[in-house]
Amino acid sequence: MAGLEAMAQFATAPSAVLATLGADGAPHLVPVVFAVHLPADAHTAATVYTAVDAKPKSTQRLRRLVNIEGDARVSLLVDHYSDEWAHLWWVRADGRAAVHHSGEQMATGYGLLRAKYPQYERIALNGPVITVEVTHWSSWQV
Repeated sequence: MAGLEAMAQFATAPSAVLATLGADGAPHLVPVVFAVHLPADAHTAATVYTAVDAKPKSTQRLRRLVNIEGDARVSLLVDHYSDEWAHLWWVRADGRAAVHHSGEQMATGYGLLRAKYPQYERIALNGPVITVEVTHWSSWQV
């Protein structure tokens, strides 16, 4: 899968798995919804946005947020499985994450997420936004 095609496949996927690193170096994976701001030119990095919303959680101090504060290196993986194996594919975005509790990045993230997911008409976006500046794309398809 070519670079632009892989980014487009990634951007239109309904969910991804976010991988962060704990203080002990252990990976922590969690499914997330996300939106992507794709660059207008090849010299600008794509930015992936995900946010903490009002769905029930056991704590507001989520491990993914703590992990990103300690180590900004993250990966996001989207994949497509089919019983018809000729249709299998995956795309991974590696990058550096940041947590935003206010400001322009938070507003941009909320806007992109609301545009992609009609569910956000009923579920509040009320927590921090995570941005991931993508530094490397990997992909595979049959």
